[in-house]
Amino acid sequence: MGGVTQALDARIADQLHFDASGLLPVIVQGADSGAVLMLAWMNAEALRRTLSTGRATYWSRSRNAYWVKGETSGNHQTVRQALLDCDGDTILLRVEQTGPACHTGAPTCFVRALPIDPQDAPGPQ
Repeated sequence: MGGVTQALDARIADQLHFDASGLLPVIVQGADSGAVLMLAWMNAEALRRTLSTGRATYWSRSRNAYWVKGETSGNHQTVRQALLDCDGDTILLRVEQTGPACHTGAPTCFVRALPIDPQDAPGPQ
């Protein structure tokens, strides 16, 4: 997955639990709005780049390459906070989003509501 130019700080790396492909899911949230903007993936180098530059950098599974959010679209994500979940296998980035987060032009990637049938919902436990 691309050449690693520098190592991720060992104090951070020791807390991470990557999947079999060497990736972690990254939930991206608007720092001000709290809205979930998108889901992306990072390997150790993408995380190192993100933490060292403050610009959200991801690993594209489809392109097999790093991408800095907004590099071509202008819809940048400036990282305000990076949080690791309790299991060390998911990252939450709180970002300042410039322009829409979704490649479709929507403010967030999560715009299609799925129907929830109350008949199928579990009853009280």
